[in-house]
Amino acid sequence: MAATGDDATAMDSISRVPAAHAVAPNLTAGAVGHTEGLEDAADSPASAPRKPHTNSDGGVETAEEAVEPAEPDINELCTDMFEKMAIFLQGELTATCEDYRLLENMNKLTSLKYMEMKDISINISRNLQDLNNKYASLQPYLDQINQIEEQVSALEQAAYKLDAYSKKLEARFKKLEKR
Repeated sequence: MAATGDDATAMDSISRVPAAHAVAPNLTAGAVGHTEGLEDAADSPASAPRKPHTNSDGGVETAEEAVEPAEPDINELCTDMFEKMAIFLQGELTATCEDYRLLENMNKLTSLKYMEMKDISINISRNLQDLNNKYASLQPYLDQINQIEEQVSALEQAAYKLDAYSKKLEARFKKLEKR
């Protein structure tokens, strides 16, 4: 089925591609890979965006792709970005290394403190064992002291009883003497 009249004219105007429009897609594809083509494309008049073209035959407008000129110093910008990213990553890695060094130093100090505490506890344990041994060697003497204390208490009680008995005898003697 063939188009006739206005439809045919519109199709005909759409199918005709201006030379500048045909070059623009190739320039954008080349802009991704090469910067030499970008500089040439930015200077060429074909890459400048055109106003929509109106066809007087059918009243159909055709639009051309707007191509934005690429940055001429994209390599410099990429290099600058990569340098700054390298500086940032170097700083991050340095900070991480410093954190690990700090943790390592803290672990070493903690280990030394624990070793000191271990030595102190060993000394305390040794001194406690010495004290227990001395107490064990003094235990017979302490037992003798406890026995002497019990005997003194019993003797004291006997002395109090004797004193009370002697007072009673004295009181009886005085009573008998008065008679």
